[in-house]
Amino acid sequence: MLDILYQDEFIVAVNKPPGLLVHRSPIDKHETQFAVQTLRDQIGQHVFPAHRLDRPTSGVLLFSTSGALAAELGKQMMEKAVVKEYHALVRGFVHGTGIVDYALKYRYDKIADKHKRPQQPPQPATTMYSVMKRFEIPVPVGKYQSARYSLVKLNPSTGRKHQLRRHMVHLRHPILGDTTHGDGKQNKFLREHFGFTNLALTCTKMGFLHPVSNNWVEISAPFHAEMQRLLSALNDFDVTASQ
Repeated sequence: MLDILYQDEFIVAVNKPPGLLVHRSPIDKHETQFAVQTLRDQIGQHVFPAHRLDRPTSGVLLFSTSGALAAELGKQMMEKAVVKEYHALVRGFVHGTGIVDYALKYRYDKIADKHKRPQQPPQPATTMYSVMKRFEIPVPVGKYQSARYSLVKLNPSTGRKHQLRRHMVHLRHPILGDTTHGDGKQNKFLREHFGFTNLALTCTKMGFLHPVSNNWVEISAPFHAEMQRLLSALNDFDVTASQ
């Protein structure tokens, strides 16, 4: 059962939990649960995803009840007319606000992307970021004398593959729990000391022009439960005011 955040005759948005695939994928042929099929069975009608979230990413996932409407929402995203907001917990102290304008080379998966044209040039990618909180745990991790983390808000204006994860690595502030692009020692520390085993990245808000009513719609989602527990535990180590 998916948590439905918004529903009308044309649009449905759910709070995707971490670990759930949006739809069937050749990457994991043994998986039996997908957001598309689960939502279809839950509301009793076919749904079409308007965008994607990586399997480990949680938060607002938008569907429409027709392929044409999904295409219209996808067009809005291509035209950068959709407002997307994420929150992530990253390694190190992030200061202030800024923009990452860093083109990303397409990362091919030999199974999922076997029909895509290879050797594409790097794709333009832009992400705005701002720091919300900082935490410092007085325990050495890897080469660092203490474990320093930042809660950041991320607003991507493009939607490249693993964009937020790769942009934060570009800033040398990898997202915690990222087993592909992240810091393995920090991930191990969080598993052992806080029981955190997921990716600390959530799509917390999406705003778009409703393709039928033309009204502006904003949909919000909370952090997933494990990320909420981690942030609650980190509150004892909040050093935001002193930095």
